[in-house]
Amino acid sequence: MKKSRFTEEQIIGFLKQAEAGMPIKELCRNGGFSDATFYKWRAKFGGMQVSEAQRLRELESENAKLKRLLAEAHLDMHALKSVLGVKR
Repeated sequence: MKKSRFTEEQIIGFLKQAEAGMPIKELCRNGGFSDATFYKWRAKFGGMQVSEAQRLRELESENAKLKRLLAEAHLDMHALKSVLGVKR
């Protein structure tokens, strides 16, 4: 997954500037990102505080790790079944 150029703190800062009344086009031009990126951030981080966004990142990382472990476990089970000749 591609790493963002902006941290959660910066993203939430941009969102707060927009809530304060700064025009979105101007905010995007000054920040160097597109309108679509802004709206994607607003959908994901809208209404969050910085600590909540950091917790979200940690949970997403943990979830990805658990998904990898589950996939590896399924591969191991499939390999054992094929070696032992067990029918599914």
